[in-house]
Amino acid sequence: MKIATFNVNGVNGRLPVLLEWLAHAKPDVACLQELKAPQEKFPMDAIRDAGYGAIWLGQKSWNGVAILTRGQTPQETQRGLPGEPDSGHSRYIEALVNGILIGCIYLPNGNPAPGVKFDYKLAWFEALIRYAGNLLAQDKPVILAGDFNVMPTDLDVYKPESWRDDALFRPEVREAFHRLVAQGWTDALRTLYPNERIYTFWDYFRNAFGRNAGLRIDHLLLSPNLKSRLLAAGVDRDVRAKEKTSDHAPTWIELTNGDKLL
Repeated sequence: MKIATFNVNGVNGRLPVLLEWLAHAKPDVACLQELKAPQEKFPMDAIRDAGYGAIWLGQKSWNGVAILTRGQTPQETQRGLPGEPDSGHSRYIEALVNGILIGCIYLPNGNPAPGVKFDYKLAWFEALIRYAGNLLAQDKPVILAGDFNVMPTDLDVYKPESWRDDALFRPEVREAFHRLVAQGWTDALRTLYPNERIYTFWDYFRNAFGRNAGLRIDHLLLSPNLKSRLLAAGVDRDVRAKEKTSDHAPTWIELTNGDKLL
């Protein structure tokens, strides 16, 4: 089973790139962030023609999350993050797929920091930590996938000294991510590649992609009962090199087949 996360940075503007990637990579599940489209403007017809069912939570101009599943319609289990500080932002959606609960996350950016936006980011992170703990307490197989807008360690950013005061790298944010993982989650990509510089985002400016001046901010976290099923993980860097593409690249994992546990 292949599960991917992809911040598309505008689902309609990047639709050709998204469809090409779906046809080539064939993920069983694709979690999308930054749809930047209201609910009624999600390109469901094109997604269906590509062989995918979908649920989504849109928002005009900003945010937005979706879960796509190949050959089936995901069974929605949660829309919006319980306890989030501003329910007007479309940042969380959740579905049951092949016995696995999948939460699609678009965590706030938080810049400029310090400030109101940074405080909102930390509050949203705390709501996520509480909810994630509740999910683990149910002892169900769960994957939290998405754009977390945090580089957990120096290894996850091309030039750490330049990012110390940024909302994606401030100690408060990294500490929140580490507390989340410490509940028992497995950071899939880092587990398989503990010492490698692997990036999932490259800015559009200053030839960041050409210089490989990237960040690892897109993550897939596995509940303890899925850790032994982790087979492979990677980043589809070639998608970032395409014309009119997102500044993120799809990040994915593969799990071995297992019995349906839910």
